[in-house]
Amino acid sequence: MARPDKVAAVDEIADEFRGASASVVTEYRGLTVAQLTNLRRALGPDVSYRIAKNTLVKRAAQDAGVDGLDGLLTGPTAIAFVTGEPVDAAKALRDFAKDNKALVIKGGFMDGNALSVDEVNRIADLESREVLLAKLAGAMKGNLSKAAGLFAAPASQVARLAQALADKRAADAPPAEADEAAAAAQGADAAEVSDATSDATSDATSDATES
Repeated sequence: MARPDKVAAVDEIADEFRGASASVVTEYRGLTVAQLTNLRRALGPDVSYRIAKNTLVKRAAQDAGVDGLDGLLTGPTAIAFVTGEPVDAAKALRDFAKDNKALVIKGGFMDGNALSVDEVNRIADLESREVLLAKLAGAMKGNLSKAAGLFAAPASQVARLAQALADKRAADAPPAEADEAAAAAQGADAAEVSDATSDATSDATSDATES
């Protein structure tokens, strides 16, 4: 019969696997208590860095439906359970390992798949979600401001765009159709002007967005 404390430990680790956006398996052999404290501080509040026996981690991973970690669970094992941004945690582990050779990143688990060491390092090389969103927002802001400038233009400017479009269509048409186009342009009703305005505005918006 399993000891109650071991059962509780397995349940806790399994819950951490289930609640983590990513998990990184490390070997901490040779790290001092002070270094472990510094590592936990570097990982921040969104990462739980837990030292555990390999047998308990294997059982917990099985209970949580986490596959592919058994080969990593050798030697003194500590797992970083990430509940925040995986990129930030991977960066912190990689940077700490560069300065403290006793910390060895062995692999991990994210989005239902086991991760190799190279994959963890590639995640660490990515820009954080906040930086990517800021860049996207900046790019969108520029294009949206151009489109907003068009939509805020005076009606006379939009009318000139519509007239230019009508003139271009008339110039491109065959002679007979050009005469009809000229007559139609002179007698166009409000609905036709609205259609031309809409077309011109759409074209200009597309050009502004692409620029």
